[in-house]
Amino acid sequence: MWVRCALSGAQARSQLQPGLLATWRRHSGAASYSASVQPSRVRALIYRSHGDPAKVVELKNLELAARGGSDVHVRMLAAPINPSDINMIQGNYGLLPKLPAVGGNEGVGQVVAVGSSVTGLKPGDWVIPANAGLGTWRTEAVFSETALIQVPSDIPLQSAATLGVNPCTAYRMLVDFEQLQPGDSVIQNASNSGVGQAVIQIAAALGLRTINVVRDRPDIQKLMDRLKDLGAEHVLTEEELRKPEAKNLFKNMPQPRLALNCVGGKSSTELLRHLAPGGTMVTYGGMAKQPVIASASLLIFKDLRLRGFWLSQWKKDHSPDEFKGLILTLCDLIRQGQLAAPACSEVPLQDYQWALGASMEPFVSAKQILTM
Repeated sequence: MWVRCALSGAQARSQLQPGLLATWRRHSGAASYSASVQPSRVRALIYRSHGDPAKVVELKNLELAARGGSDVHVRMLAAPINPSDINMIQGNYGLLPKLPAVGGNEGVGQVVAVGSSVTGLKPGDWVIPANAGLGTWRTEAVFSETALIQVPSDIPLQSAATLGVNPCTAYRMLVDFEQLQPGDSVIQNASNSGVGQAVIQIAAALGLRTINVVRDRPDIQKLMDRLKDLGAEHVLTEEELRKPEAKNLFKNMPQPRLALNCVGGKSSTELLRHLAPGGTMVTYGGMAKQPVIASASLLIFKDLRLRGFWLSQWKKDHSPDEFKGLILTLCDLIRQGQLAAPACSEVPLQDYQWALGASMEPFVSAKQILTM
């Protein structure tokens, strides 16, 4: 589904991330830039200090940055609110942009115009950020060509908007830590998260079987059914995983050699307890804000490995072409109907306060996507 975005007149200056200080005009049917005309107004969600997103995030009018020869003018179409976005605003993340900053690390936009030196993009192309910290919660911006990656425009808008973080994390964790073969199993917590839903679908596409752990909630059966519709073989609550009967799962399937942990605390300990000897637990989040606890006996007698994964670090360790290849692999899965966007609620940018609040509520079943 397309999101309609309007261009309008201009307002105040800002010193935010690259992309916010210039003017533009239409000349002979094509976009060109001039300091002598009325600048275009950009609406953006900015924060000038770290803290509670409900208190520090504001919707402001900004000027569009001047476009250089290697720059690209992008009209944003949609951008999700991810846990990492909230953590960044709170100041609790491994990468923090210079303040004041525009929120949002992920999203999809459409190219409006390109500089004279740009060779890989053209007006009409869809693009996503190459790295975190770009600031996607705004109606439009001017970015360097190297800050963007083209994505096909024949995939659903919600899939494109949520492509660059969670599915990439899920895919890399499934293939980089254990040499899994079709029929092998994977266990994960936070299975209803954006990463968790991607893990279920990508694992199914790879022929892997999944054990998916979620927190108990009033509508637990509805959630279980939805995850099974995505391809989950088993879905159980944290409490069910702790029961002795949980071992019955492995009568008809191999013990998992890979565990994916986004919670920490007791939840991560339970994942370790069910891992096969020599298996690996990869931690990519800490929702419980509690340390990962591994007993000495599990490490000594089962020779388990504890690893961590952060997509931003993976990008630093690999070339841009490798990341583009990953994106294209995921786009193929989307086209084949094997990878859908997580359950989403589209919210107009001006209703950002409601969207921020909803994204931080417990037992959230839908990802909030800001539409421009």
